[in-house]
Amino acid sequence: MLKILLLEDEEPAAARLIKMIKEIEPAVEILDSIVSVSSAVKWFETHNQPDLIFSDIQLADGSSFEIFKQVHISCPVIFTTAFDQYAIDAFKLNSVDYLLKPVKKTELETAIEKFKKLHLQQQAPVLDIQKLMDSYNVKSDTFKKRFVVRYGDHIKTINTTDIAYFFTEDKANFLTTFEGRRFAIDFNLDNLESMIDPSHFFRINRQFIVAITSIEEMLSYSKGRVLIKLKPVTRHETIVSTERSADFKAWLGDNK
Repeated sequence: MLKILLLEDEEPAAARLIKMIKEIEPAVEILDSIVSVSSAVKWFETHNQPDLIFSDIQLADGSSFEIFKQVHISCPVIFTTAFDQYAIDAFKLNSVDYLLKPVKKTELETAIEKFKKLHLQQQAPVLDIQKLMDSYNVKSDTFKKRFVVRYGDHIKTINTTDIAYFFTEDKANFLTTFEGRRFAIDFNLDNLESMIDPSHFFRINRQFIVAITSIEEMLSYSKGRVLIKLKPVTRHETIVSTERSADFKAWLGDNK
């Protein structure tokens, strides 16, 4: 039986991936679905390695690359990522398979077939973590400069510098400009994280990515969290989640 481990901090994404895997490969055992770097390291310390790992790149407490730096991984890894083609080319060169989010079932099936061939030939890909990390650190000039939005019969472009924050609401995704205008967009927050400049934008929780220039006030909150007041004002409560608070404070102090 094929034993698979998931490294994914978004529960809906993990559930969807597990469902598709089981449809493609019924004789499979999902060993665990892990949301953080620290939990993954502990898991590997007490378990045998799986046959295959599906790994998101950004987990709840940091990059999944940190796991591979701390633990020797001898099994194949298929990364799930929202990276553009520039970064994906580097993954190809390292013989690591990848799936673009949102993952398509046909591409997942192809990736599993590729793994099975490698597994039968005992030719698991060798992970070059430094090269993967270098490819992850995409140059700022590759970040998205503008977004195309539609409202009614109209089409409009919005410069990324004019966006105060991105957010999800009722399973839809939106951006809000500094003028207070809200537009629906085709990208979810997972996609957006790798498309926009991380020195200017930060994902504070599962619902919001905010621009540093949109933060009007910050207040200490329970359990080490931070309550943010944004401009323009949003009716949603904007609190930096516990697992992101340390990185958020570091981001505030090191924004360039």
